[in-house]
Amino acid sequence: MRTKTLLTAIVLLCFTVFSAACGTQEKASTTSEKKEIEKIRVANWSKPITEQTNLLVDEKKEFFKDKGLDVTVLPGAGGGDAVKNILSGKADIAFTDPGSLFFALDKGEKLRVIYNIYPQNVFNIVSLKEKNITKPEDLKGKTIGVYSLTSGTRQNLLVLLHEAGLTEKDVKIVETGISNFAPLMQGQVDATAATDTGLAAGKQKGLGAVNVMEVKDSLNVPSDVFVVTEKTYQEKKEELKRFLAAYQDSAEWMIENPEEAASLAKKYAIDGTDEKQNLEIIKLRNTSSVSYLTNEKGLGSLDTTVLQKAADTYQKLGLIKNKLNMEEVVNQELLPKK
Repeated sequence: MRTKTLLTAIVLLCFTVFSAACGTQEKASTTSEKKEIEKIRVANWSKPITEQTNLLVDEKKEFFKDKGLDVTVLPGAGGGDAVKNILSGKADIAFTDPGSLFFALDKGEKLRVIYNIYPQNVFNIVSLKEKNITKPEDLKGKTIGVYSLTSGTRQNLLVLLHEAGLTEKDVKIVETGISNFAPLMQGQVDATAATDTGLAAGKQKGLGAVNVMEVKDSLNVPSDVFVVTEKTYQEKKEELKRFLAAYQDSAEWMIENPEEAASLAKKYAIDGTDEKQNLEIIKLRNTSSVSYLTNEKGLGSLDTTVLQKAADTYQKLGLIKNKLNMEEVVNQELLPKK
């Protein structure tokens, strides 16, 4: 009887110790899980817009949350703004254009390109059919509208002119603001520099028959890339790696589910009120997210030689002073393997 009582006491003691250990382990596990949630701040070039829906819907889809990340998207007013936000430490990753990248590198900033968001150049030059402007050489002597003199529309216009053997002096460039199709329709300019999504919006507002010259036919430089400072790259490699894997998942989701993305854009994008227009914009961005290289190596892959050619062109145009070596800037080690 005494032996039975002793055995019972030992069993109860073991159970108590085991339960306490499990509770401690569960508490430690919970604490560990909390520690794994890392904050990542993305400096955007714009306010939250439809074409970026995949980056905006984590509350619903949890692409980043599933990778242990809490992502905050900071609105901006241009690619240069996005770069300034990572240089000042307000953000970790810049969603920016190559031009803004080149300008910062030209000033001596230490930056890394870690992901190719849109491999396709989405800029174009649009003119009314009646103007009979069908090739870059036809722009000589013409008046051309751009969003602003510091915008990607002007930079890409200069690239197109350069490839045709023309310079800024051969044309008249005027600022027309973001609603630049109105001056075109009213005959105030002969042509206007825009983007594919801008053209889509213009057509919805009554733009008639037009000729469109796509800058990618002259130089297919990526439209946007993810950029980080050298310091962030060295200190947050693991977090950046998880971010890129999550972003790739989100981009693949939007490519495979454009209708769902168009519906969600109504809630998460400031310009997403029209679901039909959302769908058109999303399909355009899905197209610009892929290339022969991404088909081979996965979304986000970048051809450094193309970026180098663009940097060299910017130098020839006098937009930057120094020769840039993009081999030292582009780093694809953090990209998910296909």
